[in-house]
Amino acid sequence: MTAWVPSYALGRRILCGTEYATVRYVGSVPPTAGIWLGVEWDDPQRGKHDGTHEGTQYFKCRHPRGGSFIRPNKANFGVDFLTAVKDRYGLNDEQAGTENTLVFGRKTVEFVGMDSIVEQQRQVQLNQLVDISVRECAVSHAGQKEEISKTCANIRHINLSKNLLSSWETVTAIASQVQNLETFNISENKMKFPSTSTSLSNVFSKLRILALNQTEITWTEVLLCAPGWTALEELYLTSNNITVLERPGNVLQTLKLLDLSDNQLLDGNQLHLIAHLPRLEQLILRNTGISSIHFPDAGFGCKTKMFPSLKRLAINDNKISQWSSINELDKLPSLRSLQCHNNPFMDTEKNPETLRQLIIAKISQLEVLNKSELYNYITHHSSERKGAELDYRKIFGNDWLAAGGSWDPDKNKPSEEFLAAHPRYPLLCLKYGAPEEGELKGRQPLTLKNQLLTLTIKCPEKPEQKPVEKKLPESMTIQRVKGLLYRLLKIPGSELKLSYESSKLEGKEVELDNDLKPLQFYSIENGDCVLVRW
Repeated sequence: MTAWVPSYALGRRILCGTEYATVRYVGSVPPTAGIWLGVEWDDPQRGKHDGTHEGTQYFKCRHPRGGSFIRPNKANFGVDFLTAVKDRYGLNDEQAGTENTLVFGRKTVEFVGMDSIVEQQRQVQLNQLVDISVRECAVSHAGQKEEISKTCANIRHINLSKNLLSSWETVTAIASQVQNLETFNISENKMKFPSTSTSLSNVFSKLRILALNQTEITWTEVLLCAPGWTALEELYLTSNNITVLERPGNVLQTLKLLDLSDNQLLDGNQLHLIAHLPRLEQLILRNTGISSIHFPDAGFGCKTKMFPSLKRLAINDNKISQWSSINELDKLPSLRSLQCHNNPFMDTEKNPETLRQLIIAKISQLEVLNKSELYNYITHHSSERKGAELDYRKIFGNDWLAAGGSWDPDKNKPSEEFLAAHPRYPLLCLKYGAPEEGELKGRQPLTLKNQLLTLTIKCPEKPEQKPVEKKLPESMTIQRVKGLLYRLLKIPGSELKLSYESSKLEGKEVELDNDLKPLQFYSIENGDCVLVRW
């Protein structure tokens, strides 16, 4: 039994039906006749064994049941790049052939001499393509030399994800024929990468964006390929089993965005190895397994020399359990945006509003938190920070006093432990003054239950309006209380004026005159009565 097997089949990527695999063995498998391909499936559930048949090990698999033997005629070894482009964009030979004929009734008439015209039109159409996607088109090789550059001279953006590319050499063979390549997505191709440094600077001289997600590339291999990426600005490396980083040296110096999501880094200290990329503005570290962040070169209140240009940081879905890591982020000199959802430290505070305030107060230059801008709806500028910092100063005021803090500057010597837990507290006291004694009286532990105030809502100028009892968080701002009352009392668009009276302040009414302040600022307590006028 004979079957055609392409040269260099070993190590090639193939499709069998809809399943992807890598050829690990080519040859006979006694006692059967003919040639077999031993393949390792991307999906190990598709396999039957580990490359062993009747006691003989023909090849090895990473998964004990990830391998199979198939006949060569079952394997699709793919097509060249240009064939895939023509098929995807309806410019293949089969279509061209139908354009040469017209059907009159039952008779087909062929136009002699039309071939050259159709070919010219097809060449023009291919030359007009700028952005090409041949995702999942079974591309396995570049094709004839210089054919791509002759046919598609204006390409700038290529999506070659999830094809049958098996080596970095194939990638460069395609890219070398695209003079102005700016964006290149070759994700979901399991490839072999160079083991020594490459400097194909002419091939990738204009490349700005490169996606290598799910390619099994290591960080070492990234650095070996990087000398050719002289203008690269964005690099996507998600889901590559990268666990260890290395210092980039003199490569990746133009990089502005790096995505390492879904790689399980050994620890947060790995970040120190990439911390001196001079232009890095955005670092995406979702689900990387890190449990802490630390910048040891700078003390609290100082700025680190690490990540000098970093503006946007995403650390969602990690294992950060201590607030100390959030304190450390204040050391980053350029940080403006943070995403930190789904980390254990966030479970220490059940009230989402208070949690947000704590993070804002701890990171001085933050402008966007979890994709939400710090914003105030009254003044239309960012004043959420002021409220968060005032609350923070008050919430931890008793801890500050207990740790040695004092209203007397000569006696104000909070402990090192307190300063480590609240490094910005002294700065907030300088900014707003130390918290007043009256603000701190009776402060209870910070729990959701203790934050809820039971208040009676009355409308003294509308006797027909019955009093309403509501439980409100003491951290709720006056502006938000007004918003609630508009809905609750169905008040038309008038300006509300709020005040409150307390049994401890008999005969006295205190005006709630600052929309930015929370209820707790006015020392409102359980059982007090809020008066609403409009």
